[in-house]
Amino acid sequence: MPYQLICLDLDGTLVDTAPEIAHATNRALALHGLPVRTQADITLLIGAGAHALLRRLLHDAAPASQVSSEAVLASFEASYAALAGTLCRPYPACALALQQLRDAGVRLACVTNKELRHATRVLQATGLAQFFDLVLGGDSLPEKKPHPSVLRHAAATLGVPLRYTAHVGDSSTDVLAARNAGVAAWAVPYGYNGGMPVADCGPDRVFDDLAQMAAHVLASGGDGHGKSEPKKSIV
Repeated sequence: MPYQLICLDLDGTLVDTAPEIAHATNRALALHGLPVRTQADITLLIGAGAHALLRRLLHDAAPASQVSSEAVLASFEASYAALAGTLCRPYPACALALQQLRDAGVRLACVTNKELRHATRVLQATGLAQFFDLVLGGDSLPEKKPHPSVLRHAAATLGVPLRYTAHVGDSSTDVLAARNAGVAAWAVPYGYNGGMPVADCGPDRVFDDLAQMAAHVLASGGDGHGKSEPKKSIV
C-alpha cells in the first residue's frame, strides 16, 4: 500500500468545533464589554488557532477601547478550557474511516493549529484520540502550519517517507502546509475556509468526506500519491 501516513487537520476536518469556539469567544468578548459576534462570523476566522482568531476580532472591535488584548485572550483561554470537547461533534463516518485506515496498518497523525491541550480534550471527548499515533498542536513546535517543518516533523517522527504521506484538511492553510512539506495535499469541502471553496486552493484531491478518502487510500496503488504528485514547496 503506497500511503503509509495520513495526517489530518482537526477543526473543520475531523470535528465540527465551531459551536464551542464561538461560545467561548463570545463569553470572552462580553466579559470585557466588547460586542459579541454571530457563530457564522466567528466560523469564518477558524483555522490559524484560537489566538489568531481573537486577534483578528479584536483588531476590528477594540481600537476605540482601552481593552487589553492579552486580557481578552486570557478570558478566552479560561472559557475554552472549560468548553473544549463539550459542544463539538465528529463529522459523519469519521471514526469508521479512521478505524479502517488503522486496521489496514496506515499510521495516523492529527496535525492542528489548535493549542495542544485543547486539541487533546476534543479528541478524547469525541472518542477519536485512540486512532492517532501522534498529535501535534499549534504550540507543539516552534512553527505551525503552513510552515513545512510541521508535516515533515510528523513524518520523521513516525518514520514515514514524505512520498508516502498525505495531509487532509479543510482550508488554504492545510493545502499550503502540504505543498510546503512536499506531501500530497488533500481536502474535504465541508469545513472552515473563510467562506471560500477549498477546491479553489488547488489541492491534489477533494474528497466528499473522510469515508471516501479512506476508500481511496485502501484502493490506491502506484507511486505513493495516486494520480497526483505534490507540487513544488512554497515558503
